[in-house]
Amino acid sequence: LYPDVNGGELRDKLAEVYGVDKEQVFVGVGSDDVLAVAFMTFFAGDKPILFPDITYSFYDVWADLYNIPYETLSLDEKFRIVNEDYYRENGGIIIPNPNAPTGVEKSIEELEEIINENREQVVIIDEAYIDFGGTSILPLINKYDNLLVVQTFSKSRSAAGARIGMAFGNKRLISYMNDVKFSINSYTMSRLTVAAGVAVLEDEEYFKKTCNKIIATRERVTGELGKLGFAFPESKSNFVFATHKEVPAKELFEALKAEGIYVRWWNKPRIDNYFRITIGTDEEMDALIFFLKNFLSGRN
Repeated sequence: LYPDVNGGELRDKLAEVYGVDKEQVFVGVGSDDVLAVAFMTFFAGDKPILFPDITYSFYDVWADLYNIPYETLSLDEKFRIVNEDYYRENGGIIIPNPNAPTGVEKSIEELEEIINENREQVVIIDEAYIDFGGTSILPLINKYDNLLVVQTFSKSRSAAGARIGMAFGNKRLISYMNDVKFSINSYTMSRLTVAAGVAVLEDEEYFKKTCNKIIATRERVTGELGKLGFAFPESKSNFVFATHKEVPAKELFEALKAEGIYVRWWNKPRIDNYFRITIGTDEEMDALIFFLKNFLSGRN
């Protein structure tokens, strides 16, 4: 049999776990798929959509692919979104919270101001990393009919290989997304994936244990990095966006790569002296800290 076009049991289980109606849930093949459908559904006008200049790298890719005009708005010197920049005419807004690659979280109160100032446009809050210490804006979908909240199983649910993403919003928004999805490819999620997703949601103990372990490792590692002369914004994600007070990020990136330790570095304005460190196992992070200690001491 073909799978249920709505995600069947997975959609129903998501509704149960997150305390919403099943008509308020949309499921897709990872959050990238969900976001792509959302872009096609809500951002098809002539006015530019708005998102931060330092953010998830796929937003401008989708906009270019679907011929959607867009403008990127600069984060402040602390990598924070400036609310007033979004109080202007636009064709929609997408904001990741916490942001990537910075890990900086914006408060629910500040996000609500942006949503309230843009009641005629759809505002998407991308919460891929929300479970690593952040606070979800999901409860506000019943207050704002222009709010769409996107999450994923790929990070905190430890199921990147399953490719499961979801969106929560007003029933009318979700119905519009389904209309677009069904006109392109109705059967995106297999029965096996649906079964796996339900099983993941039922193991709440493992979910909480994994999140707490990553958070604890993150806090330990940031303490060690601080002693070594690194600076970074407070992270509410499963990575740290770090810069060193003396050593260029590119030099550190290349030295780590030569050692077989991989971090992310971008040769882009404003962030070219930062690199992103994903929080791995304690053993992996110990290897990172050990190498950095030796490298920095040997460089002096």
